[in-house]
Amino acid sequence: MRVTSKGQVTIPLDIRRRMGIGAHAEVEFVIEDDAVILRPLNGTSTKGKRVVESLRGRASVKMTTDEIMALTRGGE
Repeated sequence: MRVTSKGQVTIPLDIRRRMGIGAHAEVEFVIEDDAVILRPLNGTSTKGKRVVESLRGRASVKMTTDEIMALTRGGE
């Protein structure tokens, strides 16, 4: 992998997906001995968002929000 004249590199897609690094995510570089570690900053990972997006529209039970809330509240 080459570093551009502006100090930029492209993080491979499989690594971005595995680490939940999406557009506009913030990362940090940590130096340990003679290695540089790249990791997402807390709260900027897109892993949770991807999970929610993958589940959107998959519900098979046709219930209204009020019916679901009544179930979760025990019919109060």
